[in-house]
This record gives sequence, structure tokens and C-alpha cells, in this order.
Amino acid sequence: THHQSIPIKRKFTSVLSKIRHMRELGAGVCITRDAAEVEEYQRRTINFGRGLAELQQEVHKMREATRYQVERIVVQREVEEAMSFRKKIYEETVKEPEFLVNVRAHTVWEKTPLKLLCTVLGHPAPIVKWFKNGVLIDRLNNPDKYKLESKYGVHSLTIARSDIGDTGEYTAVATNVHGSVSSKATVTNVLNLILFHFCSTVPLLSEIRYSKLDITFLEKFGVTFGTEGGTVSLTCKLIINPDLVNLPPDAMWYRDDELLKESEWVELKCGGSVAKLTLPHLNKEDEGLYTLRMWTKEGTTEHSAYLFVKDAAAPVAGAPPAPMDVKILDVNRDYVFLSWKPPNTTTEGPITGYFVDRLEVGTETWVQCNSAPVKICRYPVPGLSEGHAYQFRVRAANSSGISHPSRVSETVTTQDPTELERLQGVPSAPGQVAATRNTKTSVFVQWDPPKNPHGLIGYYIDGCVLGTKAWTPCNHRPYKYTRFVVHGLTPGDTYVFRVQAVNAFGLSDESQESLPIQVADALSTPTPAYGIALLCCDGASMILGWKRPRYSGGSKIAGYYVDQHEASSMEWKEVNVVPVKERTLKVENLKEGAFYEFKVKAANLAGVGQSSENSELFHCEAWNMPEPGPCHDISFCEIRNDSLVVQWKPPVYMGKSAVTGYLIEVSKKGTGQWAAVNDKSVDHCYLKVSELEKGETYVFRVRAVNAQGIGRASDASEPVCVKALPGTKEIHCGVDEETGDVYLSFEACEVSEVSKFIWSKSYKDITNSSRVTIETKGRRSKLIFKNPDKEDLGTYSVFVTDTENVSASTVLKEEELNKMLELSYAIRHPIVPLKTELAYEVLERGRVRFWLQAARMSPAVSYRFIANDKQITTSEGYKLSHNVETGIIELMMERFTKESEGTYTIQIEDGKAKNQSSLLLIGDAFKVALKEAEFQRKEYIRKQGPHFQDYLYFQVEEDCTVLLKCKLANVKKETVFHWYKDDEEIVLDTPVNVMSGSCALPIPLFSRKDQGIYKATLSDDRGKDVSLFDISGKVFEDIINGIAHIAGSSASELVLQCTPEGIRLQCYMKYYTEEMKTHWFHKESKISSSEKMRIGGTSEMAWMQICEPSDREKGHYTIEILDGTTSHTRTFDLSGQVKPLCCLFAYSDRGRVVGGLPDVVTIMEKKTLSLTCTIWGDPTPEVTWFKNEQEVIPDDHILISFEGGKFSSLTIKCVTSEDSGKYSINVRNKYGGEFVEITVSVYRQGEEIPEPKLGQRPGGASPMPPPQSAKSPTPTPSVKSPTPSSGARSPTPRQEAKSPTPPRNVKSPTPPRRK
Repeated sequence: THHQSIPIKRKFTSVLSKIRHMRELGAGVCITRDAAEVEEYQRRTINFGRGLAELQQEVHKMREATRYQVERIVVQREVEEAMSFRKKIYEETVKEPEFLVNVRAHTVWEKTPLKLLCTVLGHPAPIVKWFKNGVLIDRLNNPDKYKLESKYGVHSLTIARSDIGDTGEYTAVATNVHGSVSSKATVTNVLNLILFHFCSTVPLLSEIRYSKLDITFLEKFGVTFGTEGGTVSLTCKLIINPDLVNLPPDAMWYRDDELLKESEWVELKCGGSVAKLTLPHLNKEDEGLYTLRMWTKEGTTEHSAYLFVKDAAAPVAGAPPAPMDVKILDVNRDYVFLSWKPPNTTTEGPITGYFVDRLEVGTETWVQCNSAPVKICRYPVPGLSEGHAYQFRVRAANSSGISHPSRVSETVTTQDPTELERLQGVPSAPGQVAATRNTKTSVFVQWDPPKNPHGLIGYYIDGCVLGTKAWTPCNHRPYKYTRFVVHGLTPGDTYVFRVQAVNAFGLSDESQESLPIQVADALSTPTPAYGIALLCCDGASMILGWKRPRYSGGSKIAGYYVDQHEASSMEWKEVNVVPVKERTLKVENLKEGAFYEFKVKAANLAGVGQSSENSELFHCEAWNMPEPGPCHDISFCEIRNDSLVVQWKPPVYMGKSAVTGYLIEVSKKGTGQWAAVNDKSVDHCYLKVSELEKGETYVFRVRAVNAQGIGRASDASEPVCVKALPGTKEIHCGVDEETGDVYLSFEACEVSEVSKFIWSKSYKDITNSSRVTIETKGRRSKLIFKNPDKEDLGTYSVFVTDTENVSASTVLKEEELNKMLELSYAIRHPIVPLKTELAYEVLERGRVRFWLQAARMSPAVSYRFIANDKQITTSEGYKLSHNVETGIIELMMERFTKESEGTYTIQIEDGKAKNQSSLLLIGDAFKVALKEAEFQRKEYIRKQGPHFQDYLYFQVEEDCTVLLKCKLANVKKETVFHWYKDDEEIVLDTPVNVMSGSCALPIPLFSRKDQGIYKATLSDDRGKDVSLFDISGKVFEDIINGIAHIAGSSASELVLQCTPEGIRLQCYMKYYTEEMKTHWFHKESKISSSEKMRIGGTSEMAWMQICEPSDREKGHYTIEILDGTTSHTRTFDLSGQVKPLCCLFAYSDRGRVVGGLPDVVTIMEKKTLSLTCTIWGDPTPEVTWFKNEQEVIPDDHILISFEGGKFSSLTIKCVTSEDSGKYSINVRNKYGGEFVEITVSVYRQGEEIPEPKLGQRPGGASPMPPPQSAKSPTPTPSVKSPTPSSGARSPTPRQEAKSPTPPRNVKSPTPPRRK
């Protein structure tokens, strides 16, 4: 270092001498000078000043370099002294291993636990290994037997159940870098010597089972005796600390060191501080030593006891016990080879043989396989079907009989040995599978080959999204190598993988699953930054900006390094030693007027990436323009199919005044033509651009505006394609259903492991806000408002880093916020929603039911019923109940009395939700309820005897007969029924049949004389009931309206009748009475009965007589029948000369054919036929032509005309044989008409003229009588008496069809109770 400082000092001395020389040069200048000397003096002074400044700057740099080197030397000396001190301390504290407590010898009983301890010290801490007979003890090979522990220098080896196999010599060796020591111990078994020996340097293995429970056996099972075929339970009561319901302890049961599993022969239960083993059907195979072992935080705790199983009672006295342990030794396609163990016989006779039974799975019948007993404990069972499943059992036999059957063997399926060979020939499962990152959509998977390949062909790889069971194949043909790249994965999702080996025999078992891995790019250095721009320059420094790398390398960008290069120099220099995190940097100490180039490198966890391309040459001269400088860092978000949001950062150089807005320009990539996006500047640094073309690529640039004008344009942005990412979703506004929090939620369509959700308001990042919290889990992020109000309204956006522009935004409006606040309040202050409030109803016997219905309730609902500030519970006279499915809560009150007046309230609580509803029963409301309750009680008493189920009511039949009806209940043959009117009994021709359940009193030809009070009585030895029906007033009007409804519906059209006094209009109906509301109208004026106009009727019709009619009586006449709701009207048009015999005169004005038509027409083909006639009628009749009874439709071939209302013609052009037929004309007006027929025959030229065939009698047309249809306004007059007798039948036949309006059934009000 001393030699390095010598050149610097020499250079520093040289510079000082130059400075002194210049100062002396300046001091020697003469003060008196001419113009040339003055100019030369000024030139030298300028050069001197520049040279002096440069020398001073060089001196400053040399001083800084010297200071840096001196500080570096001081730091290096301090580090060397500290390292020397630490080394000395380290050497003093280093110590080789030493056993403070050696392993001691033990003598143990077989099948008892054993724990050996030793204490070791040393520095660094030694590693202790355990060996048996020189072989390392590997706990992974037998995790249930061995347990290794090391805490605070104390090392232990625990053997859960020692046995004869554990006999051997064991050594313990503690080893560190300074050496190793060993300790030996001898443990003697009652039968053998067990030596424990410790050694080696393998690190401790992690525990297979973890438990943080303390377990103590409170009650233990003892030696137990059972009988074959019976049931035995072994139970241990436990004390568990802590006792967690959702985390029961792990209990393991053993029989003779064999772990038991749940099956039809074994039932295991552990919970509620009890561990229980149940053997539901004992067999002699169940005899043995049973052990319960449970894991605790200290290791294991266990208890053992022996279970003895004695033989069941023999089915026959002296028969042997059942055989044991039936096993399958060999399986073939059509036979199975069995073996079993013989039973122990003491007092029974010797076994003479065995019988083997089989059961085909799916059937219930056991079949004996051998007819003669087998002498030995082996037997091949022949005659089996290939591919079928069987079970077997064995029975022993002796001279006294046959034993019970043995326990059923395991199920076995017969199969070909070659198939078995195939199954044995498949490869073993591949080894460990490891997955590592590759790209954002692929993963690199590698695995260990199987231990037994057996002619391996290749591998199949399967993948599955973590948390699902949907395995999908990654390759579809065997892959030969043990590494594979899985493509087409979803970015950000977490996958697991497994592998299967395949050979000629088939597929192996699946390998173990790989560790979960998230799909993301492999970690690498970032790509270069780009787009270096000059943002501001003051002549001595420049502010630079650049764009982030296109690819971050799978890790967050840690910072940037900038290098600079003067155009006149070849050397590149570092601008910053410490990386800058922002993408702007101020480069100082530049030469004014010089040109500089820059380049940028980005760094992440993987290191520093490559340098960017060199920037343009930037001229170092001060900016003094009044307009703003360029904006920078243009970026895009929320890219959709027709829009995107442009963001930028404001200019660093503001100009002479503050920036007031921004203008954005757009250009399609490759066109070079720029167009303005916004005509009016925006005052924020973002803008949503719409109406873009899907799939097109655009570039943008931004200009800042201030009071002096529009500033420089920014560099063009990167090209952006207007196309939404697949699966793009928008921000969702909602309210948490549990907490009531108002939130904005966004689910990204893709993420990476280092992705972050950046939330913004008005496109400004939200950081450490006291108004919101942000929660992110996986692909979903939530922005939760703490206390939302109007201050939180605005535009919210979210951007997901390290993705392909995954982003979205939404505008939170006041209306939407208010709705969410209402919902939030409802969730945070929940109420039990009610369908109906508290109500009541009076039931039979006068009981009152109070009830309400909730929209929903849980089984945990609770409620209180309060009446007049006193809580009511289920007791005598009260019954409370509820139904969760319907949501109904009800109180049944047996007695409702005057003391029941008051306020009733029900309070409901269901979890956090509460509600209450009240009912006020006081004053008039209570009186109504009490009256109804008392009435229902009386009704209940009344109905104990014969009674009216339906009180008297009336019904109008179709023939207008009025029926008084009632329905009876609880009657018998002895029950007596009577009818009364005004307390006078009515005796019917037919006695009343009370057993029919109903009674009726007919009232024919109902009229005002039938008014009165009707009574029906019902009585027997059980009691009496009365029903009253008052036919007067409103009831009488209702009956008349019912009759009017049926009569009006059946009314015929008005009929004109000539009488000696004049004419009469008659309307026939099923029944007519003067009490019916019937009105006559002439034109629109109501007619009152008078000498000129007489109104009357009979039981079958209503009529109106016009005496001495004149022209004044011409016009429309209408009859109106009212039934209270409907108006039934019939009309008649009376026109023409109104005279006493006007009907006959009207007959002469009917439509008819005066003349001109022949009966028969014969015509040759291709001629024209014209049928013309003269028509008469007043009013002018309608004319219709027919051919063969079908109306003729005029066209180009047939023409029809009707001229002047008098002449009608039918013309057929160029007739053919098809025009032959019977033609007719129908002439008709309101007074009648006429029908005339003509026969037309067409013959061909050269044929004989056919003989005429008449279509009707000679003499021409015959008059057509007026039709009797209801459509005819005036039927043919007939001779009738002026007033038909009451017994005469109506000429209008009675309508058998029922009226469209059914008869009225009006029930009477509840009658008063009177004898």
C-alpha cells in the first residue's frame, strides 16, 4: 500500500507546481496594455481559468482516492485482528468427545421395553451412532421397534419390545472433527446376553410419528377368558392431556407382536378417553398376548395381557373341537390347495379325518368338497371355476361326530398360473420422484428407476393439481428415460407427479408422489433493461430513466446498475456501486457540452443480468425551454379486446410553470401516423383508451402541457396488442357473509411464485392505508374496507406483477356502496327473518293458537313466549312447539278467557341472529277473539248431538225452482227433522231422509208471496239443533237475481205478434215473475207502462203491447233483464209501415225474383252464357249465386253483377262441359227471400242437343219462407191469442243446456239460537 501511494504523491506534487507556475504567469502581466495586448490578455486569462479548474478537479479526485485507500487499509487491519482473536478463542474451546456417563448393562425379560442412556460432551457437539454386532441400527427399517433421542448431550436408544432376536453386542461411538470415543454395555436376557454398542457419524433421523399428548392408563384390561363363538372386549380408560375432540390419540393393538387392523373379526375404537378392542366372534386363532401401544410426547406407553379362548360346546357330545388357521398354499385355474392346524383334543376321541367346505362369493350355500374324511391337514380342492372367488372352512370328525366349522379362510380367486406369473413379472414401482421448475407452463420431472425392472420398456408420468384427485396422463406412449418435461400446465398452480414403470407383463404400482411444486419460470438472471431516456439535464448532471426487463428471471428485481461512457473516451465507468431500486437515476459530475452514452444492468437473486444496449448519445447541456420535458415509463394495464389503460410518469423537467395536463397520441404499429387520443388534456397520469380494434398492435406516446405550451413527446411505448388474456376476470364487489366486511375481490387468471397484487386508487398505489387492508391467498386478493364511507368512492385497480399484464379496475359508486353497507349491517347485526309476524287463530273447542313463521331457522334455535310480562312455558293449559323445516313456532292455549286480554310477545334467538314479534289483544280486538273462542266452544258442545253441518241456504235450479238446503251431521235413524214457515209446519209429500246427510225444501214459481222466516229442526235423544233462514230484504233480492240470471240466459229473441189492438213484442224464457228487474226501451228511451204501451208477462214470457201503432213507433226495441251483476238484452228492429196488419204488408216487401230466368239452359261449348233476372225487395235484398249448392266466387271466367239494386246477372265466358250443372240464386232481405234454380247443359259442336232435364217443378220460382232462425229480425207472423194462457208452452223450446253462470248457492248467516 505504501508503494501504491508514491505515484499519487508524485502526481499531486506535479499538479501543484503547475498551479504555482500559472499563478506566477498571471502575476507577471503588465497592467498597462494596448488593444491587442488586452485581447491577448483576455484569451490567456480564459485559458488559464479553464486549465486551473481542470487541475483543481484532478487534485480533488486524487485526494478522494487517497482517502479511500487509507480507510480500506484501516478496515483490513481491524478484520485481521478480530479473526486472530476469534481463532485463539476457538482453539482454546475445542474439545474432543468424552463420555461423562457410560452406557450400563441391563438384564431384561423378553417382550419388555428397554431404554439405554449415555451422556457425551465435546466441541463441536459430537454425533452419536448406534450399532448392533457391527451393523448400523437404521430406524427407518423398523420405526415401531426403535426410537432414538438426543437432548442436551443426553443420548438414548429405546427398544419397544425386546425379544430373542435383539440379543447381540452393541457399541456407542461419539464422533466429531477432533476424534471419537466409544462406550459399551451388556444387557442380559433371562435366556440370552444382549450387548449394546454405539458408533458411526450418521445424523439423527426425524421422527415418523409426532405426538404432543400425555397419556396415562387409568384402568387396564387384565387376563381375559373367552369362549369360541362369543364376544370379548378389551378396554383401557385413559387420561389424555390435552384432550382434543378433533385430535384423538393414535392407539395400536397387537396380538403376539402382530399389528391388528379393522376387519369383520376385529373392531377398534379410540375416543372419549377410552381405547377399546372388540372381537365380535371369537375363534381359537384369537388367543394370544394382546398389547395396546400409544404414542406420547415422551415416546410410547403400552399395556399387555393374555386372552384365553376355550372351545365351544360340541354340537354332539364327544365331538372334537374346530380346526384352526385355514390357509391357501397354492392357487390354480381349477383347484386350490389348503392347509390347516389340528385342534387340541383331551377327553374327546381321536380325530378320524376332516371335511372341507367351500362357498362361492355371491352365494349363501356352503358345499362339502370331499365325501370321505381327509386324514392329513392338507387337501387340494378340485372342480373350481376359473376367475371365481371362493372361501373355505374345515370341520374335524371323530367317532362321536363332527365339530363346529373353523374360521373362514381369506377370499381367493382362481386363476391361470401364467397370469400369476404375469403379475409377478411386472416391474416394481419407480423410486423417488422429484419435480423442478422449467418454464411458466412446464415442469422438469425426474425419478429413480425401479429396483426390479424385469425387461423395462418405459415409463408413464401422471400429474395432478394439488388438493384434487384428478390425475391426468402427461405422456401417452412409454418414455425410455428417467427425466421428462411436462408441458401445458397452468401458470401459478401447484402440481404433484407420479410415475409407473411398464414392461411386457404390464404396469407397475404407482410411485410415491413428488413434493408439490408451483408452476413458474426457473430462476435465472433477468433480461436486459431497455428504453434508456434522458429526462432532464442541468449542464452538470443528467437524470435518466429506463424500462424494466421484459423477463425478471423468476425472482423480484433487486436493483439496477448504470454504467456511463463519454463519447471521447473508450472507458466505461460505474455510475452507482449500490444498486438503485427505482428506474430513474441522477448521474452527476458530467462535463457540460460533452456527449455521453449509458447502459443498465438489472439484478435479482440469481445475479446480475446482461447489460442493455447502449443508449443514444446524450448532449450534456442545460435545459431552459419553457415547456415541460418528456413523460416517461409508459405502461399498460387492463388490456381487453377493445380497450386498455395507459399509464405514465410525469416529466422530471417541469419547464417554467407547473404541468397542467397531458395529451396522448396513438399509432398503429408500422404506419408511422400519429393521432390524438384526447382533444382535452387530462390532469392525471392515466387514461382509458377505448374503441380499439381487437388483435391490432398499437404504440403510444405522451406530451405534458403547462401554461407555456405543449412539451416534448415521450419516447414511443412498447407495442401492445389489444387482446384480452384467456380467462381474464374483473374486480368483484361484495360483502363477506360471515364478517360483514365490504371488499373488492380479484382472481388472477395466472400468477407466479413471486407475483404480488398491487392495489391502487385512482392508479396510485395503496400503501399503509388506514382505511383498507389487503389479503392475498393464491390467485385471489381482497381489498377490505375498514370503515367504508364516501371517502372510499372512486376508481380502484389491481395489477399482478410478474405476469403478462394481468390487471383490472372498477369504479365504486355511492349507490353501490350504500347497498353493500346495508347488507353489511344486516350481516353484522343479524336478525331471524320472519315470513309472518305473530298472529292468532281460534280453533275447535275454543282453543287459541298463537304462531309465527320464520323464513329459516336452525335446530339450535331458542325462543321465549311472554304474555303480559310473564314467561309462558309448556304446562297444563299451554303447549309450546316449533318445526325447523317449516320455521313455525306456536303456542297452543287451551282456555281463552277474559283474563287472557293483554300483550303477547315471542323472542327468538338463533345463533347470533335475534328477533321478536308482538301481538296486542286488548279492547275491541280482544272482544272479537273472545267472542269467536266462546262460539267455538259452544259449537263443539252443539256438535256432540245431531246438528247442522251447513245451515240453511238457498240454491236456484236450472228450471228456476228455489231450493232451501242444509247438510246434516251426527244423525241416526231415530233423528227427527221438520220444516217450518213462519212457525207453521210444512209437510212434504215425501218424508225427509236424515240418513242421506242433506235435506231440501223446493219452492216452485218463486215470488213475493214466498217471503217469510223458514226454520228447520233436528232432534233426537242426544239433543236438538235449529237453523233459521229469513227470506226478505237482501236475501229475497239475491234469490230474485239468481232467478233473473237463469231466466235472462234462457231468454229467446223478441217475437212480433199481431193482435186486434196492435202488435206485441214477446220474449220467452224459463220463468218470469214481475219481481224480476225487467225494462223495455224504444230506441234509447225507457218505456213505462201506459195505455199506448202496455207491459206485462206470464210465467213463461214477458211482453210489451203497442196499441194502434203508427210511424212514431218505428225503430229498435230492447228488453233488458238485470240479475244484479249482468244485463241480459234482446232487441227487435221495427221498421216500415206500422199498421194493424203490418206483418202482412212486410211480407210483400220480401226479397224475390220478378222474372227473366229460364228453368233449363242448353248451350254449345265456347259460347258465352248470360243468366239475367230482375230483383225486387224493400229494403234492397242481398243476392248470392250458387253452383251445385256451392257459392260462386267471381273470377276471369265467371262474372257476377248487380246493377241499380234491380238487375242481377251471372256471365260465363267460353263455356266448357265442366260448366254444366245446377245453378241457383238466393235473394233475401229482413222480411224473407226466394231461392230459384236453373239447370245448365253444355254440349260439344256436332253433338245432338241434349234433352232438357228440369231441376224444379214448372212454373218458375217458388217463394222461400222466412227462416225461423234467431238471426231473422222478423219471423213469419202466426195467429196467436193476444195473451197466451199460463198453461201454454212457449214456442221457443226450453234450453236443456245449463246456464254458463252456475246457480247461486248463498249460505245463510249464523242463525240465532231459539226454540
